[in-house]
Amino acid sequence: MTHPFTPSRRALLLGAAGALAAPAIRPSFAQAAPIRVGVLHSLSGTMAISETALRDTVLMMIEWQNSRGGILGRRLEPVVVDPASNWPLFAEKARELLQVSRVDVTFGCWTSVSRKSVLPVFEELNGLLFYPVQYEGEEESRNIFYTGAAPNQQAIPAVEYLMSADGGEARRIALLGTDYVYPRTTNRILRAFLNSKGIADADIMEEYTPFGHSDWQGIVSRVKRFAGEGKRTAIVSTINGDANVPFYRELGNQGIKAEDIPSVAFSVGEEELAGIDTRPLVGHLAAWNYFMSVQSPANTEFLNLWRAYIRNPRRVTNDPMEATLIGFRMWAQAVAQAGTTSVDAVRTAMYGQKVDAPSGFTLEMHRNHHLSKPVMIGEIQADGQFNIVWRTPGPIVAENWSPFIPENANRRRG
Repeated sequence: MTHPFTPSRRALLLGAAGALAAPAIRPSFAQAAPIRVGVLHSLSGTMAISETALRDTVLMMIEWQNSRGGILGRRLEPVVVDPASNWPLFAEKARELLQVSRVDVTFGCWTSVSRKSVLPVFEELNGLLFYPVQYEGEEESRNIFYTGAAPNQQAIPAVEYLMSADGGEARRIALLGTDYVYPRTTNRILRAFLNSKGIADADIMEEYTPFGHSDWQGIVSRVKRFAGEGKRTAIVSTINGDANVPFYRELGNQGIKAEDIPSVAFSVGEEELAGIDTRPLVGHLAAWNYFMSVQSPANTEFLNLWRAYIRNPRRVTNDPMEATLIGFRMWAQAVAQAGTTSVDAVRTAMYGQKVDAPSGFTLEMHRNHHLSKPVMIGEIQADGQFNIVWRTPGPIVAENWSPFIPENANRRRG
């Protein structure tokens, strides 16, 4: 389905400040065919809690770009599909976008299993996908630009923080994840990293649950026993989707406080916390490359644009939304530079694109199809926002082929 451009929203977008602001002149478009933008995010099922906001972000950016005259004098037209948290359906919908709707670019996916489902379709049909979520690495497709974090841009710095004096000096780690490729591969990397820091396998607990898992009582009880054996313990969570809600509720139910067993999450942000009573979770952590609470001119512009578009003061921004915005702006710059929406030309033009990101840093797209990104650790606050307690001095270049996986010893990186 397509979403028409809404004049009332255009008027609101005209008021957004700064570099993201639209011109005050109503654009007129040439008779050329529109540029079609695929939106491949789950709007139903277990991942809708996270992905619906990404759909909204793409639609916002399309309206923003159209208010500036489109690209190459052509209007952008969204084509939205719902793969419904069904991994084979992701591949079917990707093929539909590329072959039936004939989109020029697609923004989509959250989980690695959905990305891996669509990857062969984009490679077969030479489509272009922007993937905006942290993942396990071990991939570098010429048809995907990865605007989320690789493990060295989120997972490893988070565990280093937990082991530091500021993070509580953890010496036992409970790795809790949803049972699919991202948590299992990330935890393989983290286990090797922990071993390299002197943490024995006996001090690493590892548990996996299905998507949508709701009964966390037994697992949280086992974590408490694991933590009660005399060493400082922390939880590292790669739990995804709506399973996070009962998990965090169970932490609160069993009285697990951050000062006793801190938890750091890689897939819980402002959007996921919006449906939870966060008061029992104050002090628990999340690791991302952006938080809504970042103080920067570019974030002020992002928040103003979002509020003008969504018109709901309770709707928040989060890291994958920022990654979506960054990917969209880089793609738009690359199309303008290439003078065409041709995938091969845009791919080449993408290398070296830079954006002043809401995170407060200038980010660059590298030839390995990954962004340089800063890393931030945030503490959950009672209002569901994050207090940033640690960040890197600047962006880190992605290691999408982890040095903690032996098979990667001879691979090119960077």
